[in-house]
Amino acid sequence: MPRVQSIERAFAVLGALADGPVGVTEVSERVRLPKSTVARLLGSLAREGAVEQVPGDARYRLGGRLVSLAASIDSAPSLISVARPYLVALASETGEAAGLAVPDGRDAHYIDQVDTTHQVRVRDWTGTRAPMHAVPSGLVMLAATPDTSLDAFLEGPLQRFTARTVIDRARLRERLDRVRADGYAWVHEEFAEGLNSVAAPVRDATGAAAAAVHVHGPAYRFPGHRNRADIERAVVEAAARITSRLRA
Repeated sequence: MPRVQSIERAFAVLGALADGPVGVTEVSERVRLPKSTVARLLGSLAREGAVEQVPGDARYRLGGRLVSLAASIDSAPSLISVARPYLVALASETGEAAGLAVPDGRDAHYIDQVDTTHQVRVRDWTGTRAPMHAVPSGLVMLAATPDTSLDAFLEGPLQRFTARTVIDRARLRERLDRVRADGYAWVHEEFAEGLNSVAAPVRDATGAAAAAVHVHGPAYRFPGHRNRADIERAVVEAAARITSRLRA
């Protein structure tokens, strides 16, 4: 293919993945290109980190390198650059790591994290993904999802990660109702043993959850003796301030 045409087609393929993971056949249909051409383009984009295959799946999704590139744009404030000061303040106030996640198909994609000075720290989750039903960032984003999209999510596979993971669909619906009412979500050792976390949504101009702010720490000390209501308030306020900055 001529080089200019290759670039145009590569961007068309990236656009086809914008709404979440998609297989080669569906990408081919969306961009109206032969499957063999789409497969070659996806292979090239994957080698550059622009796309990646969903683990254990044949579908492709946008890769972490695109997030890094977008965050480096100086002409307009990126989500990461807007949120970072509030994450720093949140980590300082709560004494635990604070992070930022965005929706990526059925997953929450962690795009930034601010650590604390604790000698025992949780791992840096930046660049990783976790199924929405098992983490609080995913739950607050699901709670803001339209009913039809939520129905489609719940019809899909719900993996169990620990004995505490909620995979019963009726219980998940009830849980999401509570999250909508509360404005935040807690998860206690549901995605990883020994890890607790709480999150609140960052909303776009339409009211949809464009991202989520979370605080997480080792289960033996978080929330520990600290007042849960104070932690919840701090996370919700940080998310609200980021929302205001983005809308401004």
